[in-house]
Amino acid sequence: MTSFRFVHAADLHLGSPFQGLSLKDADIAALFIEASRKAFSNLVSRAIEHHVDFFVIAGDVYDGDWKDNKIGLFFNREMARLERENIPVFLLRGNHDAESVITKTITLPENVHEFSTQKPQTFRLEMLKVALHGQGFAQRSASENLALTYPKPVPGWFNIGVLHTSLTGREPHAPYAPCSVDDLRSRGYDYWALGHVHEYEVVSRDPLIVFPGNLQGRSIRERGARGAVLVTVEDGRSAIERLIVDEARFHGLTVNILEDDDMAAILRRIENEASIVVGDMEERPLALRLRLQG
Repeated sequence: MTSFRFVHAADLHLGSPFQGLSLKDADIAALFIEASRKAFSNLVSRAIEHHVDFFVIAGDVYDGDWKDNKIGLFFNREMARLERENIPVFLLRGNHDAESVITKTITLPENVHEFSTQKPQTFRLEMLKVALHGQGFAQRSASENLALTYPKPVPGWFNIGVLHTSLTGREPHAPYAPCSVDDLRSRGYDYWALGHVHEYEVVSRDPLIVFPGNLQGRSIRERGARGAVLVTVEDGRSAIERLIVDEARFHGLTVNILEDDDMAAILRRIENEASIVVGDMEERPLALRLRLQG
């Protein structure tokens, strides 16, 4: 079996309006909106640097229907960067960019291959002996177990299942395309590239079943580093590495106030605690929710 590398990403949510932030500070919201685009551009650059053989996006490229074509044109330009490097892209639609949700269209470069929303579809990379199986969402709400309809693996090839799913449930994410880990294992694939859940999670190691998480935190509930995964396959064995690409982060901080603290003392406590958090941001902008107690 050949050796190869690919990127597994999901939940780009391009065009997310960051409504909660917008109500508090329009300028900060604009910063996070731009960060979502920069994060994806960062990921495309990392994929090119690592000379990946192909690129997988497991749903929710867009946050919803476009107000205009700007976000579609941006995605098109990033796909064209991959096309120039001869990197094919395989993507499917999730609940946010289901076929019934996104009404506007832009012709994407020829390197982009979209899975059918009507039934499972298989794409084959003959030179690598890789088969990718997937089905996108026709409607925003997908209550059926799509995984059980995926085809049998191609014998002797590296088989990848691409699916936008909540599995057996991952709060607070809606239960779309529900299925069990055993359902996925029953297909006999070598790797499952999942989307929908925004936290990074290695669900299983045999076979590898992975949620890469989203590329950019979208609210105070989505804290910490965000990105995708780089998958390296050698002699049929696969290993994963996180690619952190986010451009701004959310964080929560609780500061204990003593009874005799005056305002100057309180501010010093906040500065001391916040400096530790800021030191981990690597110069990224930080939206901090501060809670005082005591």
